[in-house]
Amino acid sequence: MITSEEIKRRLWDGANELRGSMDASRYKDYMLGLMFYKFLSDKTLETFKVTSGLNNMSQTELVEEYSKAHNEFGEQLDKMIQNVLGYFVAPEYLYQTWIKDINSGDFEVQKVTDSLNNFERTIAVSDDASDFKGLFSSSTLDLTNTALGSNLNERSKNIKALILLFADLNMVALQKGDVLGDAYEYLIGQFAMESGKKAGEFYTPRQVSEVMAQIIAKKTDIKSIYDPTVGSGSLLLTVKKHLSEEVQKDLAYYGQEKNTATYNLTRMNLLLHGVRPEKMVINNGDTLSRDWPEDPERPNEGVQFDAVVMNPPYSVKNWNAAGLKVSDPRFEVAGALPPDSKGDFAFLLHGLFHLGQNGTMAIVLPHGVLFRGGAEGEIRERLLEKNYIDTVIGLPSNLFTNTGIPVAILILKKNRETGEPLLVIDASRGFTKVGKQNVLLEKDIAKIVDTYVERREEAGYSRLVKREEILKNQYNMNIPRYVEAIDEEIPQDVDAHLFGGIPQQNIDDLKVLQSTIPDVLNASLQEVRKGYVELVKPVKEISSLVFNDSRVLEKSKELEAEITTYIHKHFDTIRNVENISTLPQLMENMLIEIKVILSAFDNIDVYDGYQIIAEIWKQSLSHDTEIIALSDFYTAGRTREPNMVTKGSGKKTRVEQDGWIGSIVPNALVEKQLYRDELEEIETKKSRMQEIEAELADLVEAAKVEDSEEGNVLGDTLSEASEAFNSKALKAELKKVVKNSSEYKQLKHVEQLLSEKASLGREVKAHEKTLKEVAQERILTLTNDEIDNLMYEKWFGNTVNALVRLIELPLQNELNTLQMLHNRYAYTLSAIDEESRSLELAFDALMSELVVES
Repeated sequence: MITSEEIKRRLWDGANELRGSMDASRYKDYMLGLMFYKFLSDKTLETFKVTSGLNNMSQTELVEEYSKAHNEFGEQLDKMIQNVLGYFVAPEYLYQTWIKDINSGDFEVQKVTDSLNNFERTIAVSDDASDFKGLFSSSTLDLTNTALGSNLNERSKNIKALILLFADLNMVALQKGDVLGDAYEYLIGQFAMESGKKAGEFYTPRQVSEVMAQIIAKKTDIKSIYDPTVGSGSLLLTVKKHLSEEVQKDLAYYGQEKNTATYNLTRMNLLLHGVRPEKMVINNGDTLSRDWPEDPERPNEGVQFDAVVMNPPYSVKNWNAAGLKVSDPRFEVAGALPPDSKGDFAFLLHGLFHLGQNGTMAIVLPHGVLFRGGAEGEIRERLLEKNYIDTVIGLPSNLFTNTGIPVAILILKKNRETGEPLLVIDASRGFTKVGKQNVLLEKDIAKIVDTYVERREEAGYSRLVKREEILKNQYNMNIPRYVEAIDEEIPQDVDAHLFGGIPQQNIDDLKVLQSTIPDVLNASLQEVRKGYVELVKPVKEISSLVFNDSRVLEKSKELEAEITTYIHKHFDTIRNVENISTLPQLMENMLIEIKVILSAFDNIDVYDGYQIIAEIWKQSLSHDTEIIALSDFYTAGRTREPNMVTKGSGKKTRVEQDGWIGSIVPNALVEKQLYRDELEEIETKKSRMQEIEAELADLVEAAKVEDSEEGNVLGDTLSEASEAFNSKALKAELKKVVKNSSEYKQLKHVEQLLSEKASLGREVKAHEKTLKEVAQERILTLTNDEIDNLMYEKWFGNTVNALVRLIELPLQNELNTLQMLHNRYAYTLSAIDEESRSLELAFDALMSELVVES
């Protein structure tokens, strides 16, 4: 059983190994193009098999049958497959034929070129023919490109390796669970990260797509969606993922892309994700220079869509090479033409022009559109006057691989109620650093989307802003004007520094402690003067009182019971999962429910709990539930697979099997839960080895500090001996020293220690090898109860404790603040002056005792 994660990893590892020095943004066209051609070949064979009733046949046999049938029925068979798929791949041009030629030694690169060229002639003459035309054009897949190899032999070798990368993948089967589409999208994302600045041409980062898609998907009656700068199609597909199956069936996808190679990539991506050709219209053209799509019957209205999403190139210069005027229907609503030096509003107005009256539009743009003046200021004023801007979401900087600038998502609607305030969200501080990039975690995305849906206000994060306030600011929508960041630094108090004591106001600001255990807090303080208090107990003692207080314990117990019930319920659901297509909804249900549970408890950060469950899915559930759905829970629990590891480096790198691993049950967990005594024995021996190492280190140091040449020689000898048992240095020194002397005894003691350490090392290695083999075999005979216990531990072993700790976390943060305040004001200025005077007097006394001799 191969999962989507394993396919992704294998394909990306293969891509890295094969592409050599070729630029990632270019190599992706070859890899993804050939992957798609394998899909077309597999679809052709599958259609032939189904229509011919040829079940239970190997692929090799199926190819032979297809070839025989083609020889007999020729054009009739071609038309039959073409009627079903809109295309066909003839037997001599199948991907499987390339593989057969590679295996027989008859492979020629020209055969691949001929196959790709021939595909164009197999497309049915129909309305949806454009969905397949030009997919393998020479501008996209030029197999004579010297980047693939400096000569024909080198190119042939590299192309063969790339073809074989997909040889054993059944693309039709993988498409059914959207595994194929996910793998394709994953590869696009990985190539984007490798491509750096060039990535902006074809990819929107997943977390940005998620925010936009989840907001758009809140509109349940979407029948059409349009992305005017479609790139690889990732935004359209992310929206699709968040819509119900019913909505997906009838959804029409529209997109336009200027770059031809990327335009081809978009069509492949949508087709691999199961989007029917008749449901997609993708155009290769310049979005700004000429309007598309157009309705010939209503040229000044434009085709309207229920949803518009876009991540256009930022601040494009000279965008108006076509000499467009403000009279262009797309720009009339703004009453001004965007400046030629910056095309941001040109893209926005294009999308808005195609937005239906009840639709929702989401666009990513640089922050400059919120405050720049001139024509952009006029456009912004007109959009606000017409009440089209619904929400502004400020995102962190450095989210994109191709630019470090911060961006904002603008949500636009044409049907907003008069006087409805504009929601401003400042999400710029909600991110995690991963390498050089800033990343939105699942909890950050969820918080943004929830705030949007609930139109929620939160100090330092979001505000509902009325038009009158924006008017006062002369239509400047710079986010800090409306959402002021909270300064978490507690101001210094001069009086407290001068005379001591903690300001009572700082104590009052400890809202969680004040609302949870005010009596415990107050009993730990005493007033030193009006408005200032001091601790009468150390913070460590106060902490113990707080966390052992019945109110805190009761609250923790209540949450523990809720979480335990929640986990048991979903554990049962997960064990019985049967269909891969239900997994996204299962994950969504778990995430929504944990928010509901945690929301009932005061002072808990609901989104920290959300992230805990999201991480469980990311780290194990996504992988494991897929395997369970393909077989069943207990079968998967007793299934193992080869543990393939990479050994060597450079040209000597090889992949080989190193034992077996459980498909879903980890070997280490089997060892930990079912072989505790054996593990304990191994750990005891390892502990003794560490004791020996420590003793040897002490002996070396003790010998080296002896104030003699013999001591240094002995230290050096011991040091060398401790690094390699039976070292020549140790044996040689034993021969030199007098038997039964102190040096001889010391060296013999070292010899004994090293002997014991080596013996223990051999025993540990042998025991670990035996335990590893036993655990591998044990997986095959696990009982149902054992699988239940092991998988519960793997998925949810620490989850209850992790979620209950969310009650303690805000209390602990405020106790830390209390300690900080105590430390800050513990030493008053007068106390410091007194200490300084004391030190001066001591210094003067010391000076007077000094006698200066002449």
